[in-house]
Amino acid sequence: MAVYTHVSAEALAAFLRRYDVGELVSAKGIAEGVENSNYLVDTTGGRYILTLYEKRVAADDLPFFMALLDHLDAKGLPVPPAIKDRDGREIQELEGRPACLIKFLSGVSLSHPTPAQALAAGDAMGAMHRAVADFAPVRTNSMGIETWRPLFERCGRSLDEIAPGLYDDLGTALDHVEADWPGTEFERSAIHADLFPDNVLMLGDRVTGLIDFYFACTDIRVYDLAVMHTAWSFDAKGGSYDAAVGDALIAGYERHFPLSTLERAQFGTLASGACIRFALSRAWDWLNTPADALVVRKDPLAYVRRLAHYNPALVTHIQ
Repeated sequence: MAVYTHVSAEALAAFLRRYDVGELVSAKGIAEGVENSNYLVDTTGGRYILTLYEKRVAADDLPFFMALLDHLDAKGLPVPPAIKDRDGREIQELEGRPACLIKFLSGVSLSHPTPAQALAAGDAMGAMHRAVADFAPVRTNSMGIETWRPLFERCGRSLDEIAPGLYDDLGTALDHVEADWPGTEFERSAIHADLFPDNVLMLGDRVTGLIDFYFACTDIRVYDLAVMHTAWSFDAKGGSYDAAVGDALIAGYERHFPLSTLERAQFGTLASGACIRFALSRAWDWLNTPADALVVRKDPLAYVRRLAHYNPALVTHIQ
């Protein structure tokens, strides 16, 4: 988990002088996002987000993320591009970490989305995928299917310390999903790969921001929708499925990309893969983060219960 980087007022004021954004008025650390340190910065010229990238975000990946945000912003999508300094640079260094000053977007993140909000969010993802049709840069999915078995093996039998039978359930599910995973017959593009409700800003039923692109990569396009479906359509514990929200997400997305017969047939496999991906990454953090740490560990079993919705035969131990 990220260690929050403290920035002094003097260092921040000097940092801002690289830009045409006015003088520093105030800065406040904000909790959104566990991967990076974020500050809400007010200047005499406006409001911005300062992000310092911690260890989980590789500096070498930042040009891809910045290029993607610039591309989407130029297409009119509600995303937060980095502000360029007077020399045209987006990526800086502050307190020994890569840093960017980022456009501030209004709106609030969601905790319990309604079907109407899900419809708008699905539409926004479809619009994003349409906008990247001519986006050339490529980045391998750092949490793609090729990484799941190595992560599963690193967790090992310690998974059963989280819940008895978790190792067997995830192993069975991984075998099944690896065997059924779609290949080259599925369209690939730049995807967000992490569009949870807290990564969408809304005012009422209107999407005002798509944020936190730090898992963005090149992968199966409809897998992005599957990730979103697993994140939006369940309660926090993963045991209760909201069909109205799940159906609305897909309906909004299909305004741009109607699902093919093959995509519909394989959607359960893609969603099961997303459940394995998040169950494993949460399990790793659960096993390797001290119980008294300031960072709240996310329950991996919430994603195993989601997995049981998409393929009940794969989960026999976890309730």
